[in-house]
Amino acid sequence: MKSLASKLVAVALGITVSASVALADSALEKVMKERGLSEIDLLAAAKTYTPTGMHDKYVVFSSGGQSGQVIVYGVPSMRIIKYIAVFTPEPWQGYGYDEDSKKVLRQGNIRGKEINWGDTHHPALSEVDGKYDGKWLFINDKANPRIAVIDLHDFETKQIVVNPVFKSEHGGAFVTPNTDYILEAAQYAAPLDNNYHPIEEYKESYRGGVTFWKFNKDTGRIEEKNSFTLEMPPYMQDITDAGKGASDGWGFTNSFNAEMYTGGIEKGLPPFEAGMSRFDTDFLHVYNWKILAKLAEDPKNVKIINDHRVIPMSVAVANNALFLIPEPKSPHGVDVSPDGKYITVCGKLDTHASVYSWEKIQKLIKDKDYAGKDPYGIPILDMKKALHGQVELGLGPLHNQYSPVDGEIYTSLYVDSQVVKWNYKDLKVLDKVNVHYNIGHLAGMEGKSADPQGDFVIALNKLAIDRFTNVGPLHPQNHQLIDIKGKKMQLLYDMPLPLGEPHQAVSIRASKLHPAVRYKMGTDSKTGKIHPGKTLAGEERIERDGKNVTVYATFVRSHINPERFTVNKGDTVTIHMTNLERAEDETHGFTVSQHGIHASLEPGETATVKFVADLEGVFPYYCTEFCSALHLEMMGYMMVKDPDKKYTSAKKLKMKTMSPEQLKQEYDKTVGVNKATDDVIQSVVKFLKDNKFGDYPAVAALVTDALDQYGKIPAQKKLSDDAVAAGDMDKAILYEGMIWQYMVKTADAGIRAKDMLVRKLATKQSSAAIAGERAFNEGGCSGCHVIGKVSSGPDLTGVLSRHENGEDWVSKFIKHPEKMYDDPYVKAMIDHFNLKMPNQSMSDQEVKDIIEYMKWIDENANLF
Repeated sequence: MKSLASKLVAVALGITVSASVALADSALEKVMKERGLSEIDLLAAAKTYTPTGMHDKYVVFSSGGQSGQVIVYGVPSMRIIKYIAVFTPEPWQGYGYDEDSKKVLRQGNIRGKEINWGDTHHPALSEVDGKYDGKWLFINDKANPRIAVIDLHDFETKQIVVNPVFKSEHGGAFVTPNTDYILEAAQYAAPLDNNYHPIEEYKESYRGGVTFWKFNKDTGRIEEKNSFTLEMPPYMQDITDAGKGASDGWGFTNSFNAEMYTGGIEKGLPPFEAGMSRFDTDFLHVYNWKILAKLAEDPKNVKIINDHRVIPMSVAVANNALFLIPEPKSPHGVDVSPDGKYITVCGKLDTHASVYSWEKIQKLIKDKDYAGKDPYGIPILDMKKALHGQVELGLGPLHNQYSPVDGEIYTSLYVDSQVVKWNYKDLKVLDKVNVHYNIGHLAGMEGKSADPQGDFVIALNKLAIDRFTNVGPLHPQNHQLIDIKGKKMQLLYDMPLPLGEPHQAVSIRASKLHPAVRYKMGTDSKTGKIHPGKTLAGEERIERDGKNVTVYATFVRSHINPERFTVNKGDTVTIHMTNLERAEDETHGFTVSQHGIHASLEPGETATVKFVADLEGVFPYYCTEFCSALHLEMMGYMMVKDPDKKYTSAKKLKMKTMSPEQLKQEYDKTVGVNKATDDVIQSVVKFLKDNKFGDYPAVAALVTDALDQYGKIPAQKKLSDDAVAAGDMDKAILYEGMIWQYMVKTADAGIRAKDMLVRKLATKQSSAAIAGERAFNEGGCSGCHVIGKVSSGPDLTGVLSRHENGEDWVSKFIKHPEKMYDDPYVKAMIDHFNLKMPNQSMSDQEVKDIIEYMKWIDENANLF
């Protein structure tokens, strides 16, 4: 065992058997014995084990079923990487809790009804020439007929469209080879309009169909007005696949209930499952979507139902664009081979797989060699004449995936709980492997594209039963990884999926995905455009308009600005938040306690929350994402007061208990604060006067505002002095408090006037300095550094002259601050400010521009 184990592990890990391996082998033997593992178990582990820091070769997108989401995991590690929020609110990402994601979610409303639940089934990747390009992911909602568009630039849902004529669907999403259209087939037949029609009129009034959603690859959005639907009989259309290669331009949709049975178990009639499976065959729908797209352009060829274009069956038939082929009854999938020459269908109640020849189908259509027509006049092609052949696979064949080996296909067997490997050209079974249990879909590595990769298939099993630790009656589902590289398949790994029920999955080489790690500063991630609430450091503010309060806030490690704001009970509060970070993975979150809102802010993103402040009180808000050592301090307060309520000042109550000496001390302290504030105001006034502010009308207007507030102080000072003379120190303190309020308002307007005047007096910025200032602000630097002042970080005025070869030193520090944390100067700054400069991922050009901005600051240092 020792020798064999060493060799197996060495081969799997790509190392040479040596003394070190032999030494480790005794430890392996011990582990194997303790855990009851075999050499085959070790080899399976080696094939799936992904050491820390190593990435997967493939990324899998699995439907999340009743979660309404998409699950993302890697292969071969089988590690879950992400949940993508789609049809259902998702708390961590704030999806459905912030205003921007609500707009996307609300696109999925149906007939004015809010829908916050979905049943995702079939994800599909965008394609070029039938090959996955890694740009977009589409997913359907079976329960509420909808299609969502997910941008793989940031793995976020950008659009939800509601099918205007279907009442349910299962055959979506499937894309044409160049992503011109996304195909969505109806499931349970229903009237296409929104009116009542009795079930007795099923054959006359109930319909199925396929919707062709036009996708704009430039905007990354579905164009609803340029989309259309092909009317189909009420045969319960099911899963779809688009032709490729030889069959490009055609689509294939299978169905069940060719019987058009309508149930009635409550009236003593056979149930649906019996009535819908009486016939030996159902119908595979074959249609030419390129012809249909041309037909849809002419209003004469369409009916408008619910403001949507529908091509009647009769029009499609008249233009040789719709045909039927019998298929084994109760099929559950149709799969086109990578070259488009073969179409494989499996019937759940048949032990065979049926392989159709596209060449034979084309000839039958060309020769108008029909076996007959269905009740709706659709030509039926002869099944035997269209078949390449059939092969017996086992019980309950369902879904298929292809490999790069010519003719090689893998099929799931639901009843037998197996995956079977066979050749659809030679019609020979090659291998079988047991899975656990009752497999539904399969996911090959790009196994439904024109460029399948092989390597692995994943069995998406419906039952887990005894595979995992018991967690109650609701078991997880089991995705099992199977190695298909050898002659015999090998089951490698069980992955429990506790979010679902996952239904289908698609995979892509990770090398094809190129997601962003940050947004351009101020981006609305749902639209990709600059958010109207974008706020940079220094632009934070609170605006009040009647009962509407708008807060413009910034987030940067480790503070939220503003840290306090007060509103009246009943006010509508809107908070625009911008994450000033540019460092990768530095996400911030936001919530206000007891208000049920949340936002996730990735680097550079701006998001908005909106709510009514209908509760009186004090409510902390904080960053919900652990982002730094001072994460707990990254918080603030929203204070909500009732405007109709008279409050007793706690300060007044406190003063009533104070002795005369204590009151005198409180008075002196308040006067001292006011004196210090007035000194700041006077320094600003001197600067303004010295630099002739009156020559600049915009500055003068701000000074007028400041003087207006300052002019109210003498009256309050007289009242304060009179109260002191009368020995009423309580009143004197309150009047001094009012003086401080006016001083703060004066200082606010005065400092803004000074900043504006500085800009007018300073030397003209070079284009590089302008770019540098923009990078400084949008890079989050101004979140900690305020020019001319010490803030959360040191003042940067004169920073270039603080070090030998200052420009080089500052450049290196901006590029890689983490490499300089042990520098004595830097360490002293870290200790003083209790904060480390983060790496904001500045480019070389941005660093050069920031240096030019620093030079401009130093040129005008006397003004700051």
